[in-house]
Amino acid sequence: MDGLIQTDTLIRATGHKNLQPLGDTVKLVSNSGADRHEEPWQSPGNPSAHGIRTTLILAIASHPERGKIMKTISAISRRLCATLVLGLSFLPAAAHAEPEALPSPVTLNVGYQKVGHLSPMTMVVEPLEKLGLKVELVEFARYADTRTALLAGSLDIATVGPADLAIALSNGSDTVVGLMGVGSSAKYVIGRKGVELNSWEDLAGKTVAIAPGSAVWFQLAATLVEQEIPYDSFTAVNIQGGGANFDQALKNGEVDAIVTWEPFESIPVIEGYGYFAKNLEYSQSEAVGAELGMMVASREAVETKRDAVVRFVWAYLEAQKKLASDNELFAQAYSDLTGLPLDVATEAAKPISLGSVVTPEQIKRQAKAFAELGVIQKDVSGEIAENWDESIVTDAKTF
Repeated sequence: MDGLIQTDTLIRATGHKNLQPLGDTVKLVSNSGADRHEEPWQSPGNPSAHGIRTTLILAIASHPERGKIMKTISAISRRLCATLVLGLSFLPAAAHAEPEALPSPVTLNVGYQKVGHLSPMTMVVEPLEKLGLKVELVEFARYADTRTALLAGSLDIATVGPADLAIALSNGSDTVVGLMGVGSSAKYVIGRKGVELNSWEDLAGKTVAIAPGSAVWFQLAATLVEQEIPYDSFTAVNIQGGGANFDQALKNGEVDAIVTWEPFESIPVIEGYGYFAKNLEYSQSEAVGAELGMMVASREAVETKRDAVVRFVWAYLEAQKKLASDNELFAQAYSDLTGLPLDVATEAAKPISLGSVVTPEQIKRQAKAFAELGVIQKDVSGEIAENWDESIVTDAKTF
């Protein structure tokens, strides 16, 4: 062959495993035992020629050597080339195939929080019902509570903080499996109006509301270390419960600043009693990074309900993709999930980028750093790889 439409190239591009070379062209051999024709593309199971040609067109359209491939195709036959070019004009409307329905119904218990970067949760239940998968969404106020429920066996999938895998491992549990991150954003200390916070040094002598052990606390603590700011240079005020308690403490003047999460970062700014201290950004530390959360599963669910877990991740990623490409849709989903007024949700959604930025390597660095700081009991960075399953996301993206 002239090295253009090579069998292995088309197998990778189309997913078909039964391509065979045929002179200067390629044919598909029937899997069903039907007559094998010497046409350039004969379909497995004998579907229409148009259907299989469309499959190849989709592959060719995304191939880095599309121009060369089309040149070779034109030499096959004028009529076939015309069919292929006609099909290319319809490519923008092409849709990804959905996963097949599960052979028998499965239920997944999924723990989550009402925070903006988890807005795709509002869009996963209905499409999965059609696939025989029932999703029971269970709301939790904090990542730590979701982690506890997962470790107790009450959940199959959970959204937790980026540090929670390392925390579970350091406590002797290997029942949590990391799957992917969920989103990122810049993170700023929220100052009370009238309190000057122009540099990290300005924290000295201030009262700062924190949620010890939370995802944002880990981000802040790592940044303080890298900025060489002593943790005891300010007064840390531990706030229990949801993010609304942070806003109330700031509004009442009980603290000078808060370290919290959306939408409770944006609310003080929108309502005028707080501001983003833009020079106190804490999402870029080498140890922790910008990831807002992480999706994990129980090891039992990965091993006994793998197909269901893959389909859940597929539905989540599809919803995530839609929201990431449509700001208005994202704001509406944010409002639906949290109950916030749409105008507030619109502002709170602006700094958030949906999609994973965390990697197993980042989690390893985090585990090592916090073991050195004494935040977790031992260094479990060497255990992260065996408790992270990238194949779930890989499989979900094949549909």
